[in-house]
Amino acid sequence: MIQEIEYKQVGQFEKSKFEKIHNEIFPDSSIASKLVAHEIATLIKQKQEEGKPCVLGLATGSSPIKVYEELVSLHRSGELSFSNVVTFNLDEYYPMDRTHQQSYYHFMHQHLFDHVDINPENINIPDGTTPLTEMDQYCIDYEMKIKKYGGLDFQLLGIGRTGHIGFNEPGSHPNSGTRIITLNHVTRTDASSDFNGLENVPKKAVTMGINTIMKSRRVLLLAWGHKKATVVKQTIEGEISSNIPATFLQQHKNTTIILDSEAASELTRIKTPWLVDQCIWKEQLKFKAVTWLSQEVKKPILKLTDKDYNDNGMSGLLAVEGTSYDLNIKIFNKLQHTITGWPGGKPNADDTNRPERAEPAKKRVLIFSPHPDDDVISMGGTFLRLIDQGHDVHVVYQTSGNIAVTDDEALKFAEVANSFQSNSEADDTYKKVIEFLKSKNQGDIDIPEVRLIKGLIRRMESLGATRYFGLDDSKVHFLDLPFYETGRIKKNPLGEKDVKITEDIITLLKPHQIYAAGDLADPHGTHKVCLDAVFNALSNLKSQTFMNDCWVWLYRGAWQEWDVSEIEMAVPLSPLEVNKKTNAILYHQSQKDRVMFQGEDSREFWLRARERNRNTAQLYDQLGLADYEAIEAFKRYIF
Repeated sequence: MIQEIEYKQVGQFEKSKFEKIHNEIFPDSSIASKLVAHEIATLIKQKQEEGKPCVLGLATGSSPIKVYEELVSLHRSGELSFSNVVTFNLDEYYPMDRTHQQSYYHFMHQHLFDHVDINPENINIPDGTTPLTEMDQYCIDYEMKIKKYGGLDFQLLGIGRTGHIGFNEPGSHPNSGTRIITLNHVTRTDASSDFNGLENVPKKAVTMGINTIMKSRRVLLLAWGHKKATVVKQTIEGEISSNIPATFLQQHKNTTIILDSEAASELTRIKTPWLVDQCIWKEQLKFKAVTWLSQEVKKPILKLTDKDYNDNGMSGLLAVEGTSYDLNIKIFNKLQHTITGWPGGKPNADDTNRPERAEPAKKRVLIFSPHPDDDVISMGGTFLRLIDQGHDVHVVYQTSGNIAVTDDEALKFAEVANSFQSNSEADDTYKKVIEFLKSKNQGDIDIPEVRLIKGLIRRMESLGATRYFGLDDSKVHFLDLPFYETGRIKKNPLGEKDVKITEDIITLLKPHQIYAAGDLADPHGTHKVCLDAVFNALSNLKSQTFMNDCWVWLYRGAWQEWDVSEIEMAVPLSPLEVNKKTNAILYHQSQKDRVMFQGEDSREFWLRARERNRNTAQLYDQLGLADYEAIEAFKRYIF
């Protein structure tokens, strides 16, 4: 049971005075999801022994997927039967036919119901086709059916960035029951990648109410990733408010919020533990505390005083370090040593205080790029610097990126190609593409020929950008990892073949440096799978001799930068390099004006990248370091 694990399981601080809901923090969502699944399984078995039905309230979205995977695994191994389970789903888009790929009916059957022995009559999911004239009665009947079974034994929840639980958006009343609601713009924006654009996302939904959820005997809320960190803090530490509907759970007597480390990152006991209790002042925590203090009081590090430390709960740190003067100098020097104009190491130089080794002076460098533009968006300046400083640079595009090319863009290229290929065999392919795209309906899966042309568009854009940087085509590699090639927004799980392909390119190049995307905020999850492919490959290759000389650096993407306390290499960019990086990003024309997976940020990628890099430079300046035009930041990964 999650309740029995407490913080001993994950080595976190005890619950602080700031927190109003019991929560558990885990290193990653996989571990947490398995434990949640086992709590559900235990409840099901307990009810079976009592000869009673087990009534589960279930959630959709990305958060519970691994929970459902583990429940299916338990069933397949013969450890768990769903014969006594009755389910009520939280919500459904409206209008929404159950056959639609984005319907929650489809989701639940795809991830759980089609793989277990649940009685179909025991499955209850709000009907997105109910006529509006009948909706009030339908919602009353849904509530009455839950009551008929004695209420929900267990409710699984996710949380939206608006603080919604179910689809109870800001403004929802604590006494609300099942009803039809209008979706918040932020919620629709977050779902836009699943629907191939905001314009295709339904504006309404049917949802269980706050009151229905609060009557559940047990509630578990799941939250993964840094994008949920702010609303998680508001939910756990904030005042109860209909502006953040999840805060109503503070009044529930048996709720636990399950978090991964990124979702928990804004909690007071994680972000500023010195404000909660006495700390063990390890070096990394000192670095985090001083850089935070500098930003909090808006002073450069070298100007921080004893009073600044004492006024912000850090008197214990001064007791360990002696004086603010000595501590300031130590932290300032550590931060200064992250800055280097030589990301591949400076030849014939003392590298004691440099992020990278001086030798070998010329390194083989492998840059992994999940999509065909992440390399230039995320580390284009460093990419250019590595080439200019004579390193043997290779860029590896992990996926084709075809799903992010609009139908209009593909149609344009197919029609141009078709006009040049008349009366040839190739003409049939282009005609097939043109005919399909002109008759394509929403939700249709692209045929292989369409996926091919969309992938080629992204491939040629990538080659344009790398040629602009002066990189020979022979050093550009396209993996087209199989997990991505589904023709749908939803990708397959990472497979052995994906990892083997990744291992092969590392073994072929035997790099001294690897750069990989450590950005987990990608709106549709490709970055996470690509990073897992790299990590698994590194683990499998760890015993190889050449890996002893390989260092791995992680960059972040267009959505978020590393916290300054996590940065281990900061590469300053000149105005000229910023402009060249921008020009390289603009080679990716299919991603410029109508981006299919924009996320919540409406700025174009070149502008996001430029402003993020300038913000990092400004932060270093505010901390008292040199004032640069822009900075790209990296964190080392030890495997």
